[in-house]
Amino acid sequence: MRKKTTLAAAVLTAAALTLAACSGGGDGDNGDGGEGGDPTEAVLSFYTDKAAWEPSFDDMNAASEGTTATLDFTGYSDPTAYDAFIKQSFRTDDKPDLFTWHTGDSLAQLVEEGLVAPTTEIWDAAIANGDVTEELAENYTFEGEQYCVPLNVVYWVMYYNKAVFAENGIEVPTTWEEFMAAGQTLVDNGQVPLHQMNIIFEFVWFQAILAGLDPDAYNGLSDGSVSYTDPVVVEAMNIWHDMQSDGFFIDPGVTTDPQTLLQTGEVAMAYFGTFFTGQLTDLGMVSDTDYGIFTLPNVSADLDDTSVVVETGPLCVGAGSANEAAALDYSAWWMGVDAQSAWSESRGDVSFNPGATVTDTALATVTEQVNGDGFLQLRRYLEATPTPIYTVASEQFGAFVTNNGDPMAVLEAIQAEADAYWAEN
Repeated sequence: MRKKTTLAAAVLTAAALTLAACSGGGDGDNGDGGEGGDPTEAVLSFYTDKAAWEPSFDDMNAASEGTTATLDFTGYSDPTAYDAFIKQSFRTDDKPDLFTWHTGDSLAQLVEEGLVAPTTEIWDAAIANGDVTEELAENYTFEGEQYCVPLNVVYWVMYYNKAVFAENGIEVPTTWEEFMAAGQTLVDNGQVPLHQMNIIFEFVWFQAILAGLDPDAYNGLSDGSVSYTDPVVVEAMNIWHDMQSDGFFIDPGVTTDPQTLLQTGEVAMAYFGTFFTGQLTDLGMVSDTDYGIFTLPNVSADLDDTSVVVETGPLCVGAGSANEAAALDYSAWWMGVDAQSAWSESRGDVSFNPGATVTDTALATVTEQVNGDGFLQLRRYLEATPTPIYTVASEQFGAFVTNNGDPMAVLEAIQAEADAYWAEN
């Protein structure tokens, strides 16, 4: 397998030539994976903005050998350059066979432009086989049809340093009151309770608090039926403001990686997606020994189900690509138990397929919990929010994390953009 990693400074025109060389033109002759070819012999041009995941895709090539196609990996390290390259590639005859993308508005735009192949039959078969849930399919559904398949799924949960909890006499909280009491105990003992960032994941505490306070209001923000200045949203923002004022979060200017901060005990807890397990493993930390995982309790005790935010990213087939049929065959294989068990093993992460083997016991427990009774799965704020609104919200939340300013001013600024967006859509 030929492998390339495209750096952030890559020139897009040169990258387009790379794509042409990899896909072998648009005549469907790359690895005999086009119409009438044997999909097990196809080599698919595969592009992703997850350059660091190359070893895992190597593992998947080993798992798929003799069963379905293999991947010719090209990884980008700069998401912005990657997005521009993918969009540019569809203006040529050399379209990617497979590529990773984003759910929400970003995927909707590709669907509207006819750039990705429909996968409704794959989803129907996977749902009937118990390989995936109907709820997850909603992230990939546009006007009744599905497009792409899940590359992965991520549950947003709380990671905690077990030694710090033990030293401070803290048990895993099961209610919001217990969670806040644990945070206050840590503050009183000179320990920073929580990690927080003012870039990239600046929105996650707004997400966590509002989802656990009023999930209907949280969902309503995504379609404009709820205003950012509605009382329950203001309440969520004020809770976040008070937590910052009370010293619950680390200084957002700290540049140390969050996994290192949790390992050293500089923070006791970190609210992250389950991908965080792999980063802790890379530091030599052992789950259920050095760190534990729990689902964040709801803010409101009146809710029947615990809200859990779910993030998922698509694996898409380029419509009209040289090996479209073989890429769809690969997508169907990817949804199955064998592929997902191999993926979970390689990534050290959960799988969207409930039948997949998850070897990490802490992750296996979380997977069983959030897919069982008593839990409500909600889309991550980034994917649930229209892009123009999210762009403003990201800036506002980042400034709020940095300065802990007026919560209402933040919400009014976001709502002004929401009003403009929904007036035109």
